[in-house]
Amino acid sequence: MLQLTVSAVNKVKDYAAKNSAYVGKNFRVFVQGGGCSGFSYGFAFDDKRDDDQINKTGDVEVLIDPNSAKYLEGARIDYVEDFQGAGFVIENPNAKGTCGCGDSVSF
Repeated sequence: MLQLTVSAVNKVKDYAAKNSAYVGKNFRVFVQGGGCSGFSYGFAFDDKRDDDQINKTGDVEVLIDPNSAKYLEGARIDYVEDFQGAGFVIENPNAKGTCGCGDSVSF
């Protein structure tokens, strides 16, 4: 099961509250091909699909498609703000490696 920290949940809710296009949408986390290590993570506000896995943290529902679910099992998503910038950070026990830029992952 994918987990979101309190900080990540609060940021998702903040994004949703500030953009009317996200009303009625859920937060989707996915893995897609690309990046120098072979795969990259993606985030979007989206509608539920019949085959989605749904993980609920607090009052935020996270949608995960079946192909991404196998890569995201046991992962933890945090939202971090520090001197290097701000963004979602994924700690993923399934990852075999990441690239130097930190934007892609290998499985």
